[in-house]
Amino acid sequence: MTATPVSGIPVSVVVMTRNEAANLPVCLPSLARFAECFVVDSGSVDGTPDIARSHGARLVPFRWNGRYPKKKQWCLDTLPFAHDWVLFVDADERPTVELVEEIARLMADSPADGPRHAAYWIDGRPVVRGRALRFGCWNRKLALIDRRRVRFPEQPDLDVASMWEVEGHYQPQVAGTTGRLRQPMDHDDAKPLSAWFDRHNRYSDWEAALRADGRMERLIDGELEAGAGPFPGLSGLTGRRAQKRLFHRLPGRPLWAFLHAYVLRLGVLDGARGLDHALARAFYYWQVGVKMRSAAQARDSAVRFPPVGSSPGRPPSVRSGSEAYSSSKAMRSPPSAFSRSKVRLRTPGSSIR
Repeated sequence: MTATPVSGIPVSVVVMTRNEAANLPVCLPSLARFAECFVVDSGSVDGTPDIARSHGARLVPFRWNGRYPKKKQWCLDTLPFAHDWVLFVDADERPTVELVEEIARLMADSPADGPRHAAYWIDGRPVVRGRALRFGCWNRKLALIDRRRVRFPEQPDLDVASMWEVEGHYQPQVAGTTGRLRQPMDHDDAKPLSAWFDRHNRYSDWEAALRADGRMERLIDGELEAGAGPFPGLSGLTGRRAQKRLFHRLPGRPLWAFLHAYVLRLGVLDGARGLDHALARAFYYWQVGVKMRSAAQARDSAVRFPPVGSSPGRPPSVRSGSEAYSSSKAMRSPPSAFSRSKVRLRTPGSSIR
């Protein structure tokens, strides 16, 4: 095994935060072996900046201007990195010891110009009620990247105000090939469970808006495959894009999401935690579906019953692009425990899941 240099693993870590005092004390120690760590903070008021400094991270303030680039690309464009390789870690993620060692070996064993791929996929392993799931549906994202060859695209989603300042559920564009690391990164949110509902309520606003008008299909078509896989020649039929296209067109997505996580991916073997995680995925896609149906009904009503004073035959007025908009009025998050919770008011969170 190649020893890691005393100066640390030559990778710059970026942790994006907004009121993450509950997560940072666990997240930052897991990053101690990396050469440098930036905490890019969006006006936290819960002590997040002090926690970041106390763990030796470099604190960088960020304020979004409502346009592109959003936060991840802003980091790649702006931060004074000492290294070309960057690891994006959400505050509620913890790289496992095995993953840190795998990255250390990757960097130590690579030639002078760096690893052969331009970016690496890392699996996210859910932690439910204090225990990491062995099975079920994990997420996967390009988290370890060569900043010289990677860029987050400017998706036409600024109308979806609920997604706020961070790029949505899509992968960056890569000038080169991608690889996949074997070890996972644990996703273990220390905030109250209501934070999960709040976050996914906003995510479903974004996904419903993009699925409703074809933007999601264009986004899927532009995504990369997640590594070569066991059958590289069949990636067009069995790869990440093909699976996403199929799922996008399936009726009854909540049911299929549950069966995929609980039966096909053996979530049943994780017991009650596996059931909870599979049901949570189904609930998320139910939210997406009901918001899409609500928006479609609102559009139909607007056509059949135009506002008083509008001229016959004239299409309904279109909202200007600068006006704040959250998936259309009919798709706004319902007034419920999701939007009234203290977490909604105090800790919007910064992780994209």
